[in-house]
Amino acid sequence: MASGLEIRLNRILRKGKMLCIPMDHGISNGPIEGLEDPHSIIYKCESHGLTSVIINKGILKTLPKPTKIGLLVHYSASTTLSLSPNRKMLTGTVEEALRLGADGVSLHINIGGKEEPEMLEQLGLTAEQCHKWNMPLLAMMYPRGENIKNPHDPEIVSHVTRIGAECGADIVKTVYTGDIDSFARVVKSVPVPVVIAGGPKAKTDRDILQMTEDAMKAGAKGVTYGRNIFAHKNPEKMVQALAAIIFKKETAEEAAKKIEQK
Repeated sequence: MASGLEIRLNRILRKGKMLCIPMDHGISNGPIEGLEDPHSIIYKCESHGLTSVIINKGILKTLPKPTKIGLLVHYSASTTLSLSPNRKMLTGTVEEALRLGADGVSLHINIGGKEEPEMLEQLGLTAEQCHKWNMPLLAMMYPRGENIKNPHDPEIVSHVTRIGAECGADIVKTVYTGDIDSFARVVKSVPVPVVIAGGPKAKTDRDILQMTEDAMKAGAKGVTYGRNIFAHKNPEKMVQALAAIIFKKETAEEAAKKIEQK
């Protein structure tokens, strides 16, 4: 018999893999390019291979209609207007996520700065509540703060990613280290699925597709790309190309043709 956790994970993932658009930027950065209307991005991309999105509760509660994909509600917030932009604070509870109809909860945790202890406490307590209610928890684990010299250092990324799993996350999102071998070591050291962040908007489509192919070869279970999808001139084609790599094991070169097609 499938558990509540398995049922919800099956809505967020497809065949154990993830193609997710995080769209929580409205609190931190405001209505940036591509997120002027987040609902339209969801409905535009939901039938092209997308498995899930990460949205703040205000966007979830104002959805005009149900979606075909998994919904994770994001409960970490800070703003670029703040004196402490790396200090993420909780904005909701797991029980609220259940009432809203969410399939999972997402938290953003920065490791390596003075705000780290507070966020670790948030992660541990939220994980306990997620376990109580069979609610999947995705932890965005970032090396970010005064003590981090190189956020892509494989040893640091491995440590930061492992923290997310050790604190109870079901899926851990982190930065890609830059090469297959080092990221394979990161993935191997973490007992839960690892997905990668997209970071700033890539210079070319091929760059983001190649990173995706390499990360999947290293053992990642998928991607969570924000600007590289919602700020793309054709978001649904980018999703289609990424899906080809993640679910069909196409190469970046093969997948790129889907974007180039008119």
